[in-house]
Amino acid sequence: MENNLLKEFVIKSLAEDLGNGDHSSLACIPYDAPGKAKLLIKDRGVIAGLRVAREVFEVVDSSLDFELLLKDGNHVAPGDIAFFISGRQQSILKSERLVLNIMQRMSGIATSTYHYASCLEGLSTKILDTRKTTPGLRFLEKEAVRIGGGINHRMGLYDMIMLKDNHIDYAGGIKQAIERTREYLRNNKLDLKVEIEARNLDDVSTIIATGGVDRIMLDNFGLKETADAVEMISGRYETESSGGITLETLRSYAECGVDFISVGALTHHIRSLDMSLKAI
Repeated sequence: MENNLLKEFVIKSLAEDLGNGDHSSLACIPYDAPGKAKLLIKDRGVIAGLRVAREVFEVVDSSLDFELLLKDGNHVAPGDIAFFISGRQQSILKSERLVLNIMQRMSGIATSTYHYASCLEGLSTKILDTRKTTPGLRFLEKEAVRIGGGINHRMGLYDMIMLKDNHIDYAGGIKQAIERTREYLRNNKLDLKVEIEARNLDDVSTIIATGGVDRIMLDNFGLKETADAVEMISGRYETESSGGITLETLRSYAECGVDFISVGALTHHIRSLDMSLKAI
């Protein structure tokens, strides 16, 4: 399923870039001219997207020779070479920008995730991503999070129930939202985990009294509120901290005892890793 999704993505992305032809290459490069290039790393970080690069080259021209030197998840530094690609020059040039766009972004996400995950060394708290992803790129951005040492939250609206503030307000309150959700799952014979957002300690008390959930999200809680909430919940439900948590405050929140910390910035506020595809 995911391999099909990747291939479809590559085909659509190439169509977006190529249109009716790579006229720059067609204008000055003979059809059968052979060539070779290397992916040169120009930054420090965690590399991601190598399996995607292989798929791009395969779709463009299956006769290209892809020589992989590194693996997704390897730590890299300026001057490292990730792979060599050889074959028709026109095919290499057609592939170049898509390969770089994907790998630079995925590697940036993997690197950022690694920094967050490293801050939690020695603790049981795990880093989660969110749905704050680039439309059409979610499956790759979430793959990059995994490569960097994080854990995927839900992939979309379909694989987990997440009752946020608007759901609760529209439903008429916490109790109503949970009860309707349990009824919906029963009626539709669905086996989905249920997470609900708490905006304050009173919400936490109401959720505990109502029951029927798997995880409580502590949204925009301060450190003391978080510690108090974890004590109130006392292991009966999974706990997740979310909202405005930075690298500087991450470990302090984890030390409050939450099971997960979700960070939207992993995928929506990143710096791409610098690299280039150089002819040799």
